[in-house]
Amino acid sequence: MNPEKDFAPLTPNIVRALNDKLYEKRKVAALEIEKLVREFVAQNNTVQIKHVIQTLSQEFALSQHPHSRKGGLIGLAACSIALGKDSGLYLKELIEPVLTCFNDADSRLRYYACEALYNIVKVARGAVLPHFNVLFGGLSKLAADPDPNVKSGSELLDRLLKDIVTESNKFDLVGFIPLLRERIYSNNQYARQFIISWILVLESVPDINLLDYLPEILDGLFQILGDNGKEIRKMCEVVLGEFLKEIKKNPSSVKFAEMANILVIHCQTTDDLIQLTAMCWMREFIQLAGRVMLPYSSGILTAVLPCLAYDDRKKSIKEVANVCNQSLMKLVTPEDDEPDEPKPVVQRQADPNPDDSLAKQEGTGSGGPDGSCDSSFSSGISVFSPASTERAPVTLHLDGIVQVLNCHLSDMAIGMMTRIAVLKWLYHLYIKTPRKMFRHTDSLFPILLQTLSDESDEVILKDLEVLAEIASSPAGQTDDPSPLDGPDLRVSHSELQVPTPGRGGLLTSPGTKGLECSPSTPTMNSYFYKFMINLLKRFSSERKLLEVRGAFIIRQLCLLLNAENIFHSMADILLREEDLKFASTMVHTLNTILLTSTELFQLRNQLKDLKTLESQNLFCCLYRSWCHNPVTTVSLCFLTQNYRHAYDLIQKFGDLEVTVDFLTEVDKLVQLIECPIFTYLRLQLLDVKNNPYLIKALYGLLMLLPQSSAFQLLSHRLQCVPNPELLQTEDSLKAAPKSQKADSPSIDYAELLQHFEKVQKKHLEVRHQRSGRGDHLDRRVVL
Repeated sequence: MNPEKDFAPLTPNIVRALNDKLYEKRKVAALEIEKLVREFVAQNNTVQIKHVIQTLSQEFALSQHPHSRKGGLIGLAACSIALGKDSGLYLKELIEPVLTCFNDADSRLRYYACEALYNIVKVARGAVLPHFNVLFGGLSKLAADPDPNVKSGSELLDRLLKDIVTESNKFDLVGFIPLLRERIYSNNQYARQFIISWILVLESVPDINLLDYLPEILDGLFQILGDNGKEIRKMCEVVLGEFLKEIKKNPSSVKFAEMANILVIHCQTTDDLIQLTAMCWMREFIQLAGRVMLPYSSGILTAVLPCLAYDDRKKSIKEVANVCNQSLMKLVTPEDDEPDEPKPVVQRQADPNPDDSLAKQEGTGSGGPDGSCDSSFSSGISVFSPASTERAPVTLHLDGIVQVLNCHLSDMAIGMMTRIAVLKWLYHLYIKTPRKMFRHTDSLFPILLQTLSDESDEVILKDLEVLAEIASSPAGQTDDPSPLDGPDLRVSHSELQVPTPGRGGLLTSPGTKGLECSPSTPTMNSYFYKFMINLLKRFSSERKLLEVRGAFIIRQLCLLLNAENIFHSMADILLREEDLKFASTMVHTLNTILLTSTELFQLRNQLKDLKTLESQNLFCCLYRSWCHNPVTTVSLCFLTQNYRHAYDLIQKFGDLEVTVDFLTEVDKLVQLIECPIFTYLRLQLLDVKNNPYLIKALYGLLMLLPQSSAFQLLSHRLQCVPNPELLQTEDSLKAAPKSQKADSPSIDYAELLQHFEKVQKKHLEVRHQRSGRGDHLDRRVVL
């Protein structure tokens, strides 16, 4: 510093002391400056006051000499003390040089700068608020200072500034938010702690409504929540907890939509605390905002669905995610199936009961902004604004939801509970918004069929519920009653219950009164037949599925849909099946289900007596396909009490190729005869006179069997027949009483027998062709 330079009104003694390396001498100079400035204040000499401050700033505080900088800092603090309440007039000139020293390389000088600013702020109090942002910026740097003394000094200044903000009602929150949004992304531990402490203070001030600007800082708060320091994480938890309490108290002033995507992103993080906290917020948002969250459903589902498969290590997250999923599902209503015209939703205060509040939501729509997870935090719609009661459109973006559900269902690595939740969502959407969902059926159909191969029975059950709803929903009616993937599959000889578009979607098969659906019977639509075709195709291409789950799937379908429709359609499709071996296997499976499953009790009773035209049509349809398997054909005749025709069929067995598989099926039929289902048949053996062909048919089976356990079983049964009249001649049989059971006269049994022979001839030709190619194992036995 040039000693010749004039620093008036500062005296040479003051200047010399300010430049001294000893703190005590600089302090004495500061007292002299304070005295000098007080005189200028008394004289109202603002020119000299500004000159003193400018000199201390430019010639000392911003000097290249460290001791001069220290002297300038203490001198500026002395000026502020002397100015008292008038210091507010000179704050810019007082604060700026001090803040510049915050960046000094010398830690002692940074400490003195902090001390000087403390004195300036202490005197000015509320007058410093217009300069709050620059003060906050400087303090945020000192909060991360490596020197403990500097950090300690900054903490004193920080507490003072917080007291001033708390006491004042003139804090410029709007001007502060951009700075807070910028600094909240700091990775420094101490800077984060500093930011969190200030947010806590601002949140506690009644006149400061930080909730209005929460979307600006929410992402940063969740970032801080993942800090490695336990203390910082705990502080951040407290801040987020306070905000959530405020949201619950004042939901009408919350910008839910602007924060939805932020929560979606943090619900997918790998940090357990962040994920759990974000999921808890999401739960509250859905329950408080209701249908306002619908446009973001696809993003919410992207975040929530994988959490449903978590194990007990993440039990808390799983439970909250489940609540989110259930609450979101409740928001979808039948009104969302209306045309794509968004309807307004009225903002309301939160209801005391979340369930009641969900039920009171109003509004419809589909489409709108995609709530799927992306990097943009502000892509949402600002539905709520402070003190606003405006109406805002709410839409259900069904395309995005279906895309998310399809993606999760296609991912075989996804857990079982997630897959179940996806299927529940699809079922719910088909129930609530069937017309819009049927636009996506063609894309969903293949993956729903694929899901039938899932390892979990519960997944398959839910999958079948969805498929059954697709097949029976009135929304699935089209101009073409059967959109098939193959050749013409029109029904001949018997009417299949495939509906044509009509009033109420009722089945309209001509002259079939018994086929009309009762209220408890689902109405089939055009997708039903397509479903049956594709299901059989899947059984054909995946034989293990048929073997392991085939019976299970068909039985469940019989519960979900009309069992008669299931069997009628499958029989008709199998009649045209080119793979005869598969047709035989499938017929055997269907026959076993028909004869043994409790779910088919009503259908068995319908077929037992063939009293109606509908039951006779069903028998004829089944018979023609059952002909792919000779033994199942006989069992069908036993079930329907067509004993004479059964006897005629068995007579034809002598012309068939008797294989081990054939004899095994005869063995199984004998076992079935001993089951409760055929109790009526065994009791009819007591009436030999009226049931001669039943006994003859059973003897025919006995003659087919080798000396096996089944042979002994049937032989013993026939030995119990009490009357030897089964040996009567044909003439004596003609004199049988009129009460004798006879084949239904309305059925052309001769034609059916010819059909049986024709089918068996085709099977024989195919077996011989395979044998000629060398890829068929000859399993014939020599009797």
